[in-house]
Amino acid sequence: MMFKILILQAWYALSDEALEKQIARDLMFRRFIDLSLSEAVPDHSTIWRFRQLLNTENLLEALLEQINHHLEQNSIIVSLGSINIIDVSVIEAKQSRKRKGRNGNNTQDPEADYNVKIATDGKRKTTYGYKMHANTDEDGFVKKMTYTPGNVHDSKEFDKLLGINKHKNKNKIKTCGEVYADSAYANKKNDEKLGKQNNKVLHRAYRNTPLTDRQKQENKQRSSIRYIVERTFGLLKQHHGLAKARYLGLERNKTRAQLIAMSHNLKTGMNIFKQMRSLGDCYAQ
Repeated sequence: MMFKILILQAWYALSDEALEKQIARDLMFRRFIDLSLSEAVPDHSTIWRFRQLLNTENLLEALLEQINHHLEQNSIIVSLGSINIIDVSVIEAKQSRKRKGRNGNNTQDPEADYNVKIATDGKRKTTYGYKMHANTDEDGFVKKMTYTPGNVHDSKEFDKLLGINKHKNKNKIKTCGEVYADSAYANKKNDEKLGKQNNKVLHRAYRNTPLTDRQKQENKQRSSIRYIVERTFGLLKQHHGLAKARYLGLERNKTRAQLIAMSHNLKTGMNIFKQMRSLGDCYAQ
């Protein structure tokens, strides 16, 4: 029941207090978590403690894998021939500016950091916060994710997102399918890990070495696939409140992001299941 409560929280972007009130007065919420009218609603402190327990016991990554495995068993996620689309999204910290608190202390989140991005118009955009790194498939399901301070380079989480199996004498990739990513991930080490067949990382132009016409065409095609992960981040921010961190500290915000990723996968899975059932009804007629 408690896990279902956290999924509801992620779906509707509710605080612990607001979630407690919503369960108390919404019959649909009660029905979803199998809570009868005569049963007491878990209070916000209980919700908080259960969420912290999932983190301290390191259960969240396994839960995401279990959800994805369940969706795969029901033919909603396609694993054979699945592709990997990797990207990162910057999340503003709850306290992003340096301000003095009541005791004169700096209230800025000490575990976040600055991310500097050059926009298409050449201007620098600086954000104090965190980064969510994600690997999605072609349907936008989050396969793996990590969470870091904003100053960590995108490529640092590449191995974790792809589940690279490291050996003493070799470094092989543990994945089936092509890997799409922007040019921030383009380097010699990643090229060797992926091999020519799986490497769909955008080509990078260097000083005195512009892109060839073929590379430009390949980048255009790869970008048309890569937008899927950008769309996923857009949904997580627009509908689940991921644009800004809710808590202070990396671990608590990482836990929230992991639960949001799970809720997104379940919601996406339900939508695909409805489409499959609708098509089945059409063929039956």
